[in-house]
Amino acid sequence: MTGGPVGVGIVGAGVISGTYLENLTSFPDVRVLRVADLDTERAAAQAAKYGVPQSGTVAELLDDADVEIVVNLTVPVAHVEVGLAALEAGKHVWAEKPLALDRETGRKLLDRAREKNLRVASAPDTVLGAALQTARRAVDDGRIGRPLTALALFQVAGPELWHPAPEFYYQPGGGPLLDMGPYYLTALVHLLGPARRVTGAGGRARDTRVVGSGPRAGTEFPVSVPTTVVALVEFDRGSAQLVLSFDSALKRTGLVELTGTLGTAVLPDPNRFDEPTRLHLLDRDEPEELAPAGHAASRGTGALELARAIRAGEPERASGELAYHVLDTMLAIEESLTRGQSVDVGSSVEVPPLLPVGWDPYAKTL
Repeated sequence: MTGGPVGVGIVGAGVISGTYLENLTSFPDVRVLRVADLDTERAAAQAAKYGVPQSGTVAELLDDADVEIVVNLTVPVAHVEVGLAALEAGKHVWAEKPLALDRETGRKLLDRAREKNLRVASAPDTVLGAALQTARRAVDDGRIGRPLTALALFQVAGPELWHPAPEFYYQPGGGPLLDMGPYYLTALVHLLGPARRVTGAGGRARDTRVVGSGPRAGTEFPVSVPTTVVALVEFDRGSAQLVLSFDSALKRTGLVELTGTLGTAVLPDPNRFDEPTRLHLLDRDEPEELAPAGHAASRGTGALELARAIRAGEPERASGELAYHVLDTMLAIEESLTRGQSVDVGSSVEVPPLLPVGWDPYAKTL
C-alpha cells in the first residue's frame, strides 16, 4: 500500500502484548488486523479483548496481504526466525529486544531486509518517549556542558518473584544484560554516541531459581546466563559505568546520571516514557526539573514511527542498525567478562535525530 493507515499484525500474545495492543489500537495511523500465537486460543482472547478483527496462526498472519508490519513479540530465541519469515512474506518488522542472540543472525536479519527493500526496526522505543527525548534535548543543547561520564544502575532480586513463567529470563537472550541492557545502552548511545570499547565483569549467583508466583510457584529451573554484569563502556563522547543485576535484595532501578563539564543530569528511567529530568548545575544551588515535553504514549510508538517513516520514505529512528550496535556492545561485554580483558566494539551507528516536540501518536497523518 502507498497511503492510508498501515496494517499491523502482532505475533506473540504474551504479557507484553497487552501494552502494545492497547496503544496500537488507539493510534489512527495504524490498523491492527491480526494477533497470532502458537497458542491460538490465547491469540483469540487478546484479539477479542482489544477489538482486533482476526486471530490465528503465524502462517495465517503472514499470508494476509493487508499486514504490512509484523510486530514480533515472541521470546528472544525466536526473534530472528519469526523476523526472517516475515521478511520472506514481504512484511516490514518491528522486533522486541534484543534484536538477536548473536551477531551472525542479527546481521542476517538486517541484510535480508535490505535485499528485499524492507525495514527492520527494534525496541526499545522508550528513547522516543517524551522523557528521554527531553533529557537528550537538554544534553544536546549543552545544559550540562560537554558530557564526561555516566552511571547506570539496575538492581533487583529477579523477575521470578513476579513473572509466572520466568525461565526465558535466565536462558540465552535473557539475563539482566540482554533483557535490561538494551534500555540503558540505547539511551546512552543517544546521549554519548556509539560505543567503542568495553570492559566487563560479573557472574552467576545461583545455578537454579524458583518460580515465585502463579500456578507454577515452587517450580525450580536452571540458570544459564550471568545474573550480575558490571561494565565500563567507552563511547564517542565519554564513558559509562553500567551495573545490571538480578541478584540484589536492594532494589535500585532506572538510575542514570550523566555528568558534564557544567553539571550533572539525573535522567529518566530508560524503561519508562514519562519521568522528569533533573539538572544539578555547578552555578546553581538548587536542581532544575525539566518536565517531559512531548507525547504521553508508551510501547508501540516505535512501531508507529516506523509506519510513518515507511509512508514518508524516510529513515526510522529506532532502526535495526541501532539495535544491532547495542546487541554488538552487549555481546562484547559478555566476551570481556569471559576473557578477562577489554574488547573493542566492531560496529558503529549514526545517532538518530530527535523527534519534533509536537510529534503526536494520536494524530491522523496518513
